[in-house]
Amino acid sequence: MKKPVKAIVWTLAVLLVLLLAVTFGGGAYMVNYALNPDDTGAEAMARYREGLDEKYPLLEEWLDSLEAQGILRDTSITDDQGFLINAFYAAAPQPSRKTAMIVHGYTANPMHMMMIGRMFRDSLGYNIMLPNLNYHGNSEGEAIQMGWKDRLDVEQWIPVAHSIFDDSLMVVHGISMGGATTMMVSGDELPEYVKGFIEDCGYSSVWNQFRKELKGQFGLPPFPILYGADFICRIKYGWSFKEASSVNQLARCDKPMLFIHGDSDDYVPTSDIYVNFDAKTSGYKEMWLVEDTDHANSYRNHPAEYTARVRAFLSKVKNEL
Repeated sequence: MKKPVKAIVWTLAVLLVLLLAVTFGGGAYMVNYALNPDDTGAEAMARYREGLDEKYPLLEEWLDSLEAQGILRDTSITDDQGFLINAFYAAAPQPSRKTAMIVHGYTANPMHMMMIGRMFRDSLGYNIMLPNLNYHGNSEGEAIQMGWKDRLDVEQWIPVAHSIFDDSLMVVHGISMGGATTMMVSGDELPEYVKGFIEDCGYSSVWNQFRKELKGQFGLPPFPILYGADFICRIKYGWSFKEASSVNQLARCDKPMLFIHGDSDDYVPTSDIYVNFDAKTSGYKEMWLVEDTDHANSYRNHPAEYTARVRAFLSKVKNEL
């Protein structure tokens, strides 16, 4: 009897070692793959800018003009983690006390959001600020923060923009991870002059998004790798995938919010807009499900309607619903 028992013990021990190896080896790979990708810095931003006109006609010329006139500027601050973070900003064409804080997505940078900046500044008469999130563009950082810790950086930028523009009304507008960041910001205590939010195709939580990507890209279930990655992220970077929840933050948001999502989005599933929308139970909210649109292309596919819907929403925010 002793030999079978010993064999069982050894088998269980080997299986445990293998499970731990997969959990933490796979988890470490996932953390590095998802949070430390290459080419998210200033060079990537410069390359993206060179191709702006292919997606948005005359946008690069618009940027060149603002820079030549000294209207588009940048500034830097030190975040709570000690990293130097950077943002672009520009005043409205006419003196304005309205400002849009515009937040980019995963591995992107403010150049990816300049079409939204142009919309707010030229069509809607807003001052604009576009932060480089941690580990993106001109900002320092050790890893992508998936919106959770980015929300704290955005909350540092809010009073900076307020001091530059002396605004009385500020809105936060983000796309993709920037949309998730916007929702995560919305649940925190904010200055009274922050009046509303526009989130475009943001995910419901980092855990859900990574679970979807793990299955979609690698055909793997969440256990054990996602659990290992979550543990490693908590130890290494001080936050977890499960706490990084748009839904939980939305439950604490009582200011107006416009939710936008493409009806053909398979990157951040279209179903997330319903989860996010339902999570916000206090204060005014609107939903726009955009026809024939995949991930993060609502403005590109429908610029006139996008602008009109944002304008209509902002008029309600201005009237303090």
